[in-house]
Amino acid sequence: MTTINLFQKHNYINLTTFRKSGASVPTPVWFVTLNDKIFSFTGSMTGKAKRIRANGQAQIAPSDPRGKPLEGFIPARAQIMQDETIGKQLNALYLKKYGVLYRMLNWTTPFRGKSFGQPVFIEFTFEAQSVNG
Repeated sequence: MTTINLFQKHNYINLTTFRKSGASVPTPVWFVTLNDKIFSFTGSMTGKAKRIRANGQAQIAPSDPRGKPLEGFIPARAQIMQDETIGKQLNALYLKKYGVLYRMLNWTTPFRGKSFGQPVFIEFTFEAQSVNG
């Protein structure tokens, strides 16, 4: 079974990023998959975006909406995705998966202020592309 298959039936992942001190910061987030990678989104000025730019170390697990892991965590490398073409594909995937909720979230972006920044996608890659299952 590929790593991506573990996530297919879920709507949330527990994204855990790490502070400079090494302390973990778990956050439940929406996600989509594309080309054997998982993508999430956030604001460019959020804490998780800052931690990813500083470190890139993360772990993810399928979760419930509150972030309770439903499977084991998988180590991942996270980075802010810069490709606008892929960004358009990801927007379409988010619209398909989350529908009107995603539209409403995007509609509120201009009202979130400087602490949110511009929307950015986070790309997760895995060292091992398969897991025992």
